[in-house]
Amino acid sequence: MAMIKTPEQKVILCGEYGAGKSSIFRRFTNDTFVTGTDRKSTLGLDHFQKVYQVIDRDIKLQLWDTGGMERVASVTSSYYKFAEAAILVFALDNLPSFHALSQHMLDIVSYAENAKIFLCGNKMDLEGTNPQVTEADMEDFCEQCQSLISATYKVSCKTGAGIEEMFQDIANILAESNRSRLELKALEQHGSFKVQPPAEGEEKPCVC
Repeated sequence: MAMIKTPEQKVILCGEYGAGKSSIFRRFTNDTFVTGTDRKSTLGLDHFQKVYQVIDRDIKLQLWDTGGMERVASVTSSYYKFAEAAILVFALDNLPSFHALSQHMLDIVSYAENAKIFLCGNKMDLEGTNPQVTEADMEDFCEQCQSLISATYKVSCKTGAGIEEMFQDIANILAESNRSRLELKALEQHGSFKVQPPAEGEEKPCVC
């Protein structure tokens, strides 16, 4: 009996260096957090995948991180290729990281035009200390993006608050939006659905 392969959905992290992309990636991979002073400086793309249960099936989110490459050069178009979702990350206590999102949004719609886009404000644990980016700022940005933002989140990489809920929600949204395609893939992989070519001498069906 053929095994059903869990469908993979590529998810990319986008945003300014220092906004918290790698911290989100670290929480996703092993649920840990390290301070800036303890963090080792590394360069290079990295990815990790995790399975989420959605509705009546499993879905595998494959999360990609730039690994600091944006510091030395622009991230290449291959990073965006085949992305099903893109998470725009900014720090709630860093207004410049929020203002830079417009350029990252442009890169996403240019190189990953079919990707669902999600807005994520990091450092939710600092909300009580008057973060520079307000709820109204986030709403205005979403309005300017003309409905391109599928959902918005606030998380804290330091405490882990909101991280798992965000990825579960993204998995649910991707599964629902890609339901027909995922079901077709599952049928093909299970061997229950197969398009047979016409037999020799048999006329091809009219598709007009």
